[in-house]
Amino acid sequence: MADVKVYGADWCSMTKAALAHLNQIGVEYEYINIDRDRQAAKWVASQNGGREKKPTLNIRGLVLSEPTNAEIDAALTENG
Repeated sequence: MADVKVYGADWCSMTKAALAHLNQIGVEYEYINIDRDRQAAKWVASQNGGREKKPTLNIRGLVLSEPTNAEIDAALTENG
């Protein structure tokens, strides 16, 4: 099981940017496409006040919604 999970959609530019950043810094992750996984979509909505914010990341239990690269880096450092 990956320590970093990215919940998003293939068409979402913010999801693509988060995945590109994780790839660039060499972080392994599991990508879950919420357009194809309704349980994952429900989880994302439950973390975001009923909204499917993309991407939503789970970094070792810390949930980030639509994070910036700096927020991702900080979470990885803090939960490291």
